[in-house]
This record gives sequence, C-alpha cells and structure tokens, in this order.
Amino acid sequence: MNALIPQIDFMKHVDVEASLADIAARLRAGTIVPYLGPGLAELSKPDAPMNPEALAAFFGTKVALPRRAKGNAWAAAQHIESMKHRSTVTALMTEAFAAPVAPTPLHHYLASLRLPMIVDTWYDGAMRSALGQRNDWGEIQGITRAGIGEDRWYRFYDAAGAEADRVAAGTWATILYKPHGSVVPAKNFLISDADYVEVLTEIDIQTPIPDAVKDRRTERSFVFIGCRFNDQLLRTYARQITKRSAAMHYVIIQPETLSKNEIRFFIGQGLTPIAIPLDRAIEILLAAA
Repeated sequence: MNALIPQIDFMKHVDVEASLADIAARLRAGTIVPYLGPGLAELSKPDAPMNPEALAAFFGTKVALPRRAKGNAWAAAQHIESMKHRSTVTALMTEAFAAPVAPTPLHHYLASLRLPMIVDTWYDGAMRSALGQRNDWGEIQGITRAGIGEDRWYRFYDAAGAEADRVAAGTWATILYKPHGSVVPAKNFLISDADYVEVLTEIDIQTPIPDAVKDRRTERSFVFIGCRFNDQLLRTYARQITKRSAAMHYVIIQPETLSKNEIRFFIGQGLTPIAIPLDRAIEILLAAA
C-alpha cells in the first residue's frame, strides 16, 4: 500500500454514504460545483480515448512518436504539430472524438438541476448532449491561441452551438465550462505543449479563467467526479479553477489507484477524499436525488 495513504483520513463506509447524501443535497441547492473528469463519461464505454494515456496511444497509432512523447498526450500532440502541422493535430483530435459519447445517468441528472456551473475537463460532448433538452445554458471553452491572431483565451457558445459573448454568458442559468476545449461545437482543443505555454504562464494570475467562472465559483465548493491528478498540468488547472472558492471540496477516489503526487495534491488542497468506486458513488448520489 502507498505509504502516503494513511496521511489522508479516508472515510469509512457510513461516512461515505452520509457525505454523498450531503453532496446530493448541495447539488440540488446549487452550492457545489461538479468538476467532471473523463472517468465519468468512460462509464458509458465509448469508443473515444477517455484519459490522457489512451489519447497518447491513439496518437501513436497514427504517427511514429519519439520515446519522450509516448504515453504523454501533450508531448505527442506537440511532436505532431512540430513535425507536420497544427491542422494535423486538429484532424486527429476530431477523429479521436468523432463518435459521440453517450451521457451517463449522472450527466442527465446534473443537466436537470440547472446548476450555476459545471466544469468538464475532457474533450467529449457528453455533458453538452445531456444539456441539450434545455435552452437556458451556454458553454465557455478554452481555446488555443496558436495562429488565431487574437488576444483571447476562451470562446462562448450558446445552447445551439452558435458563438456568443460574455454578455450573453452572464444570463445563462447554467454555464458549462470546458477549460481544455471540446470536439463540439467548434473543435477547440488545448492539447499540445505549445497550447499550454501561455496559459500556464498566466494562469496563476487567473487571466485565462473567464470572469463568469470566477463569479460562479465564489462561496461554492467543488466535487471532483471521475478525475485523476497524476499529471502536473491537471493538478494546476484544478488548483486555479477552484481558487477563491469555498474552503471545503470533495474528491471521489479509489485509494489503490492513487499516485504519491495525487495524494500530496489532495493533502495540499485540503480535499476531502471519498473512497468508493465511481459507479457506486453515482448510485448513491442518484438515490439521494
């Protein structure tokens, strides 16, 4: 067992159920923000690569990668961009996520709640699809600044997929925030190392974080669902997106899969770990609805 695991107060079964019931109540009240990782949509067994390692493997089936890029999606995309063209990266990302990812029951439930904000950190369109029965929401996506000739970090899209603006975003009942972009509606992808250079330079002072996201995180907690933090980039984004929000946050985890860096991140961020398989956690959340 990982030597760091005892440093976290992993919850016992009764505490897990009570905590998930509390999270369900706070979701209904709109005081907690779901922060979704690819592990949630992966439960629908899609054809798309649903973690960075799988995405790197997909790139490796299309292009011969150097050793340093194998297993690393960001480095693999950078190699392809450098050796070929940015359009090749976009085309491969579009191919990887061409098959629609079916929303899970939790996606549909979250869509029904009219939450002020949902953060979704993977490139699929499952959460957008679940929200599709409504017209009072919109999406903010991180965008690559490579070659666009604009001083912009993100774009706004309404429920129909048409580009909108920050004024419209202020009126949306629910904001879906996709910090790394998405295949829908406009194929925006932050994926290569170069994409992240400027973002990571500025993210500590919050410039790449939309004002609407900053407003809606204030005094709210976050619950991390289907997320892994075994990469520094993913930890940095989570830290900066949740900055200046409420003090109490939760993360659903399976202790035996965690890396030392993930455990240190949980401790450093003061996250409350809920040790339970994700599918079981979802059952409890939905039963408490």
